[in-house]
Amino acid sequence: RERAAVPVERVAGVTRERFLRDIYPRRVPVVLQGMDLGACTTKWTVDYLSQAEGSKEVKIHVSAVPQMDFLSKNFVYRTLPFDVFVRRAAEVKHKEFFISEDEKYYLRSVGEDARRDVADIRKQFPTLAADVQIPEYFEKEQFFSSVFRISSAGLQLWTHYDVMDNLLIQVTGNKRVALYSPRDAPYLYLSGTKSEVLDVDNPDLEKYPLFVKAKCYQCSLEPGDVLFIPALWFHNIISEEFGVALNVFWKHLPAESYDKSDTYGNKDPLAASRAIQILDRALKTLEELPEEYRDFYARRMVLRIQEKAYGKETP
Repeated sequence: RERAAVPVERVAGVTRERFLRDIYPRRVPVVLQGMDLGACTTKWTVDYLSQAEGSKEVKIHVSAVPQMDFLSKNFVYRTLPFDVFVRRAAEVKHKEFFISEDEKYYLRSVGEDARRDVADIRKQFPTLAADVQIPEYFEKEQFFSSVFRISSAGLQLWTHYDVMDNLLIQVTGNKRVALYSPRDAPYLYLSGTKSEVLDVDNPDLEKYPLFVKAKCYQCSLEPGDVLFIPALWFHNIISEEFGVALNVFWKHLPAESYDKSDTYGNKDPLAASRAIQILDRALKTLEELPEEYRDFYARRMVLRIQEKAYGKETP
């Protein structure tokens, strides 16, 4: 059977110095409480949001079901004026809709040119950006992106990892977040950066039997809470209510480690991509051998990887 989820530690009143000294080096998720995030936590009502940025067009995900799946793409992309989108996302039943009257909406802000520019709330939503005070837990040159997000009530986002550290700032509404350590990647049935296991509460264990071995860390985020998600930690997020959030990503590794064409913060570091390509070539080379030899040398390669590359401690 599945193990009970481990509560994520909650810490109040964390200064920059304390974060960098006591929390950041541990590389585990932590909920930071009682932070001064500016006027956004009281100001960002549906009325204010819909007026603040007017009718500029935004590209959104629309799904007929609450569990959005990036692998099967069970949603469509649509465009709406921002004010119309906010009001629709806040409704439970829609008079106007694309697919069905109880469809779910999700905005993940992108840069002006989504292929070339990163999301930055200061550029895409300047009026709203003025209401937010982002915790300065990293140097300015490490900043990568600030992603503005709005979710319908009940929406669940697929389990995935990002290659940069980030703070998930919950401004309005409640979220529930399930997290899994990078060490548990073997049990998460990965396809690229995403897990095939969508329903982490009721997984299909016939299809995903190893998932029971994955240790789940869980937290509830209320308005004003900030979740530190270290790079490579898997996360699955359920919006229990209509909610507005902001993700801030920054570069934990030297800048040259990252793929310059990555605007979403989810392309593997360049060295990791090269290593995977080399491994794929090695596996192709093994195909020249008969099965028993292939099996034997593949096991030797696994042992070598474990011996040379696995970390010693487990979170």
